[in-house]
Amino acid sequence: MTQRNHSTVTEFILIGLTKKPELQLPLFLFFIGVYMFTVVGNLGMILLIGLSSHLHTPMYYFLSSLSFIDLCQSTVIIPKMLVNFVMQKNTISYPECMTQLYFFLVFVISECHMLGAMAYDRYVAICSPLLYNVTMSYQACSWLLAGVYSMGLIGATAHTVCMLRVLFCKVDEINHYFCDLFPLLELSCSSTFVNEVVVLCFSAFNILLPTLTTLSSYILIIASILRIRSTEGRAKAFSTCSSHISAVALFYGSTAFMYLQPSSVSSMDQGKVSSVFYTIIVPMLNPVIYSLRNKDVKLALNKFLEKRSVL
Repeated sequence: MTQRNHSTVTEFILIGLTKKPELQLPLFLFFIGVYMFTVVGNLGMILLIGLSSHLHTPMYYFLSSLSFIDLCQSTVIIPKMLVNFVMQKNTISYPECMTQLYFFLVFVISECHMLGAMAYDRYVAICSPLLYNVTMSYQACSWLLAGVYSMGLIGATAHTVCMLRVLFCKVDEINHYFCDLFPLLELSCSSTFVNEVVVLCFSAFNILLPTLTTLSSYILIIASILRIRSTEGRAKAFSTCSSHISAVALFYGSTAFMYLQPSSVSSMDQGKVSSVFYTIIVPMLNPVIYSLRNKDVKLALNKFLEKRSVL
């Protein structure tokens, strides 16, 4: 009974990106533009891959899943963020906060593993091209995709269940623009030891496994490319994975920039702004990267536009 009386917080106040009123409207217009671009880009990529028969390959199967993850991740965060820009009091209820936390973790963890699966796909395509259709069969791709989403669901469930055990009875202001793990744990008035252990264990797995998969895949890819004698052959091999390299660099670079900062009060606002990059900007940029740096996607888009113009 005593513990129940401690948990008096029924809603939280999201501090957001800034407290300056004069910046609310410009930020609202900026992020609504970003969200519209993200929805159009990722949904367009999913539809283009689905409608173009020559894009029905494992590489684009994973790419359409990445676009789905980016679209969902943005939808979990940005609409609530936009509402808060036009409201005087930026509140979020406790159930809504836990729900947002859960789905954000599902998609951000899934994206980590999706990038690892895409790196493995590129490794098989370049290092074992003759066995590619056998190794990356429809069944194998389906199992990989199921594993990616399972990791996201398991990780998000573990973190959220542990967060539901935490008692909030001090400050109800979250120094962030959405419900994230660490800003919520800072408000706890109960022990967070279990949460910290779970964060450490799952972070080690969800970051190290896809990172090691990606690094080892590209080490083997680079070694294989260097063995190709012709310059044209090297360029062609490199072009098949250049888009994925850019996506990986953007995602892991931005997350590292946020989480490797010193844990001081002065760096909290800087970390909050830098997190905008990997939670909002990266999902917007991924379709651009894969469309501008990929000949097959550009060809499919041109064919689709030509058919539309004829009709």
